[in-house]
Amino acid sequence: MDFVEFRKIYNIYKDEIYNEILSINRNSIRVKKEQTVIKNLEKIFEAALKISNRKGFQAMSMRSLSKESGLSMGALYAYFSSKEELLEMLQRQHSNIMFRIFEYQIKPDLDAQARLNTAIRTHLYLSEAMRPWFYFAYMETKNMPRIKQERAMESELLSEKIFSDIIKEGIKQKIFINNRYELTAGAIKALLQDWYLKRWKYSRRKISVDEYAAFIINLIKSYVFKPN
Repeated sequence: MDFVEFRKIYNIYKDEIYNEILSINRNSIRVKKEQTVIKNLEKIFEAALKISNRKGFQAMSMRSLSKESGLSMGALYAYFSSKEELLEMLQRQHSNIMFRIFEYQIKPDLDAQARLNTAIRTHLYLSEAMRPWFYFAYMETKNMPRIKQERAMESELLSEKIFSDIIKEGIKQKIFINNRYELTAGAIKALLQDWYLKRWKYSRRKISVDEYAAFIINLIKSYVFKPN
């Protein structure tokens, strides 16, 4: 699987998640036509992420969101009642689509080696397809109320646990050497985060997302695999 193939899968799930957000918030969203809701939610989310990644979510005003999204102030309030509610929707969208695609991609019948490779590619390709979301989730955590910070940190640990669980299973299968699987998972996560937090660096070096995925896989392979 390369990034082009992954993008097709992502687009299918993205549409599903927008429908899911509509279903969850159906009572509060005061627009009846579903296609209009989905189209405008996408506009709102993209505008909110663009503004937030430029100057921070807390500094974003409803007026600036209206201008960026192309929707009137009244239209915005038909979808959410406050910035806090919008933040909840943004967090839910990011988390749901990430774990849904992880579940779809990492097949339980694969051996640990194949699952680890797939997990690395999936996370990296997701962060490329959803770069504004990943950057937003990382940068905005520190500005959230304590309870939302804890929720964001739990989501971070859950995604890291995907890697540590695969490495633990590989140790049981005698594919990987017995190492510090939690620290290894943390190192993998840090390498993956570098892609979307310092994207300019890889653009300047003309490194593609597929090349970076292959590099991380080979780097981790040299550490966790049992020598022949």
